[in-house]
Amino acid sequence: MNKDQVKGRAKEVSGKIQESYANLVDDEKMKIKGKIKKNAGKVQAAYGDAQSDIKENS
Repeated sequence: MNKDQVKGRAKEVSGKIQESYANLVDDEKMKIKGKIKKNAGKVQAAYGDAQSDIKENS
């Protein structure tokens, strides 16, 4: 596992938690920030996965 995979998945979880908390307190701005963080984490993790696949297949 490379650092992009780890950081991306951590960011994704953090965004999910932020989004859930925002739903609980009914804060739309925080909910949007949580979604952005979650999706950024997904992208970073996917990038890390792609790097790992390329390295394994080389």
